[in-house]
Amino acid sequence: MKRIRLTIAYDGTNYCGWQIQPNGITIEEVLNEKISALTGEEIHVIGASRTDAGVHALRNVAVFDTQSQIPPQRMAYAINQCLPEDIVIVDSCEVPEDWHPRYQNTITKTYEYHIYNAPVPDPLKRQYFAYVSYPLDVPKMRKGAAYLIGEHDFASFCNVKSNAQDTVRTVDEITITETGTKTLSGRDITIRVVGKGFLYNMVRIIAGTLIRVGRGFYEPQRVQEILESKERSEAGVTAPPQGLVLTNIEYQ
Repeated sequence: MKRIRLTIAYDGTNYCGWQIQPNGITIEEVLNEKISALTGEEIHVIGASRTDAGVHALRNVAVFDTQSQIPPQRMAYAINQCLPEDIVIVDSCEVPEDWHPRYQNTITKTYEYHIYNAPVPDPLKRQYFAYVSYPLDVPKMRKGAAYLIGEHDFASFCNVKSNAQDTVRTVDEITITETGTKTLSGRDITIRVVGKGFLYNMVRIIAGTLIRVGRGFYEPQRVQEILESKERSEAGVTAPPQGLVLTNIEYQ
């Protein structure tokens, strides 16, 4: 028996998230089914990040145990022959039998939230960007984001349905960039958030709050007040899922 680590990219548009659900197809379900068919074993993958419905990933990580004779480095190629085109195994390797993708000493996750800011929507971006029609003040968004960097109690930025007992998390970095686009006179705005771990919906609530700063509903210092309130109702809405991408998970 050996443990195989997979790096996985996927378009989450047609899936009810990572984790197996009773009400729809998920990334975990597809991987279990396809790898089981490939190896002839009952496979149960364990994921590092259980992304929500509609959320995308470029480098999520998962492991599974197998007695298959397929070389670990070739497992990615073999699995990709079985998968739908919106899920891709980027690479594969063997790891120690007790290696777990969620329980390592140092894990750094990077998420990006993509916003299309323009007078009218771009239909080609609808599945990968959140659309905002009102002009966003990016410098003000950056000022607001600065209050979130460091170790804080992020209870205000956590879904009320979360079972988390400890809402203290560390955000290492938040950067906000903008690029012009020739399509429909709009611009792409990316909120990049790097941290050791995140609460349920935390990045999407951060994005929703910073969008309100950008629109002028909140002054940047209001973000600090929201953080200190520890009340979910004080923060902005949970931004739509399609704008969120898990871009990397780094183990040290």
